[in-house]
Amino acid sequence: MIEFYINGQQVDVQIEDEQTIGDVLKSFQSTCEENQAAVIGITVDSKQVTADNFDEKAAEPLGKDTKFEFHIVTVSEIKASFDKLSDLFAELAKQMEEVPVALQSGKNLEVSESIKNLADSIEQFCHVATLASLFPETFTNTSMNGINFKDFFAEFSPILKDFEDALQNNDTVMLGDLSEYEICPRLKDISKALKAM
Repeated sequence: MIEFYINGQQVDVQIEDEQTIGDVLKSFQSTCEENQAAVIGITVDSKQVTADNFDEKAAEPLGKDTKFEFHIVTVSEIKASFDKLSDLFAELAKQMEEVPVALQSGKNLEVSESIKNLADSIEQFCHVATLASLFPETFTNTSMNGINFKDFFAEFSPILKDFEDALQNNDTVMLGDLSEYEICPRLKDISKALKAM
């Protein structure tokens, strides 16, 4: 009995003329494309299929009890993630705007919490953006103020680095300026761009 799992859930699948593991992978791939989904992980009989061993695995004949596990991501999931991130960045922009006042009132702990959230959100954003690149026809507008994401972050990174340095040197003036005039407007841009996606 051939078993199929998608994102951990067992599904019923009819095998028609597929003879090899590759035939099944190919037909699953086209089903995904028709349904605005992309495969991001494949395991066959508990062995992970990678770019390196794909051809070898694909050539193997289909067994009577081959077990397929697919990890997929859909366009709607990515849109939902972008939506969530948009709200998150809008909230972070607000927090960054309040950094100068927070620092003056000695709320350094709150400020470091905001910084941590910011770093986590950017990491999360990069992960979702990578997944979005699997659907170039859907997520074409990947720019902020006409700058593509990659250049935007290349420009943003040194600012975050300065911010980190200011944090370590306890330079509250620099922290306040960077968060209010450099980081906050950029977070608003990210939030707007994500809403538009």
